[in-house]
Amino acid sequence: MRPIVYAHRGASAAFPEHTRAAYVQALLDGADGVECDVHLSRDGHLVLHHDAQLGRTSNGRGPVSARTLAELRRLDWTSWKGVRIPPGHGAPDRQLLTLPELLDLLRGAGRPVGLAVETKHPSPFGHRLEEEVLGLLMREGWDPETGRLDDVTVSLMSFHPDAVRHFLETVPPRHVCQLVETATHRTVRDSLRVGRAAAAVLHAGMRLVVPPALPVISAGLVDLVGPGLDFVRARPELVRQWRAEERVLRVWTVDTARDVDLCLALGVQQLTTNRPADVLRWAGASAGTPLGVPVGAQAGAPAPESDAGRFRRATMTVG
Repeated sequence: MRPIVYAHRGASAAFPEHTRAAYVQALLDGADGVECDVHLSRDGHLVLHHDAQLGRTSNGRGPVSARTLAELRRLDWTSWKGVRIPPGHGAPDRQLLTLPELLDLLRGAGRPVGLAVETKHPSPFGHRLEEEVLGLLMREGWDPETGRLDDVTVSLMSFHPDAVRHFLETVPPRHVCQLVETATHRTVRDSLRVGRAAAAVLHAGMRLVVPPALPVISAGLVDLVGPGLDFVRARPELVRQWRAEERVLRVWTVDTARDVDLCLALGVQQLTTNRPADVLRWAGASAGTPLGVPVGAQAGAPAPESDAGRFRRATMTVG
């Protein structure tokens, strides 16, 4: 039985993360679901972006929260990756996505898919960020009890325990994921692409601003647990304990065959990856049929031709 495969910020090894192109490719690759990070723009739109600051994945500068959606749309979101965007993956000026636009894209996939939404903290908007996510999903017709919004199954995530607790006031534990990592100077430096000195300062600040996540998990408040690979390698005994407690493990970011084998050995049910096509192939070769109830295509095979065809026709009209 293979794990469910989520595309991390889309198929972000192939195309710029969080762009329309990355999500189109993830769906064409047969990913069971996709993951995204959200921030609020200055005028209150939920935009897909990982960092609090612009610059790493665009030609903008300053906080995402200081720009309006119209200002963000004028930025170049693709050149930094150095890859050509195929015409069917959206026009250059349509690559920045809002959360409603991602939902529309997923609804056009022609098959059931999962969506994992992560709220990023600290945020200048506080828990208004979570409220905006919940409000949008409700307006779109989402049922928190089932997690379903048409053919999209939505789960909500955060590293910040207070954000997770805020979601739990509305959403059942089976659809809420507490993310957890082993943060070091190196992981901060690699993630944010800053120098050693800046990484040390940011690491110290993170420890002060973001409370520990493990108490939320140990108290049994969530059914979904999202450890990073570094955490899995450092604490395999705790991962086994969570598995024995029948938690659903969603490990990130799994990008090599060796990483897949490690997760399979520990009984991990969900893998988040930048390389969905490869991980589907590796996991399928190692484990065979899907684990539990799949939300997407079978491992090691493309989406059914009729679904891929419908989705290709849909994507030709978006940009």
